[in-house]
Amino acid sequence: MKVLVAGGTGFIGSAIVTAMLERGQTVSVLSRSRGGRHEFDPRAAWIEGDVTRPETLQRAVTGFDIVVDAVQLPNSPIENPKKGYTFERIDFGGTRNLVDAAAATGVQHYIGLSGAGAAEDARYHWQRFKWKEEQHVMASGMNYTIFRPTWIFGPGDVSLNRFLNFGRFLPFIPVIGDGKTRVQILYLGDLVAHVSASVGNDAARNKVFEIGGPDVLTRDEIIRTGLRVSGKKRPLLHQPKPLMKFLAGIIQHAPGRPLTPDAIDFITMEGIVDTGPLTEAFGLRLTPLEEGMKHYVNSPRSGA
Repeated sequence: MKVLVAGGTGFIGSAIVTAMLERGQTVSVLSRSRGGRHEFDPRAAWIEGDVTRPETLQRAVTGFDIVVDAVQLPNSPIENPKKGYTFERIDFGGTRNLVDAAAATGVQHYIGLSGAGAAEDARYHWQRFKWKEEQHVMASGMNYTIFRPTWIFGPGDVSLNRFLNFGRFLPFIPVIGDGKTRVQILYLGDLVAHVSASVGNDAARNKVFEIGGPDVLTRDEIIRTGLRVSGKKRPLLHQPKPLMKFLAGIIQHAPGRPLTPDAIDFITMEGIVDTGPLTEAFGLRLTPLEEGMKHYVNSPRSGA
């Protein structure tokens, strides 16, 4: 099978590329540039393309059996409308363009990454745009598999590892909110294993799967587990969410747009999913947080 991974230079996409290669697929990476924060496996080829520019896509996807859409908003979840970095333009619009190009060129299977909580009437606009993505994929006429992941952690992530990095220079770990938000945090290796196992799996065809870790943990429990695995001891300092959203409303006007009120909502939302259908279709084990972290924390390239 010839597989094209769109967004294959990103945190998730680069891991999917390697997983597909390990399963014996012929893999190419579609991205705006060859470089990126995460290097993709050198065994994969690179194809230039931009999901926000439909004219670059039809030729790029021609000849592939499978397209994996791992494109993410740059600096997600912080939107930057002045640069065109929004969930509407990148996540929804980019997916729509890629789906249309794939369907027009005879791609057999489209594998998409949506998000936990995607729904037409979801509370947050990014979840509503994810739902619109899904609808466009399902209406394309291609076979599809869609995953709705929760908070993802792994080597090189800029979320959980960011909390752990605070412990390098602060006597405490700042936590937005009360720390009681519940999440089934998902190991990156589990997500990419399921994505790669979708290929040739009839039980995964034309299905939408929620995917998260095996345990429901509070945000405080997640951070404390990370600290324990990385050998750090730091108290957690909780900051009121309304105050942080107010401050983010000011900070968003700073150069580089480091934080926004919407990003505060994104990183504090719950992530509870039903993994029953996923387990039934794939039969793969989901990795607990502590076990997953031991695979990479304190390694030279962990980022933690």
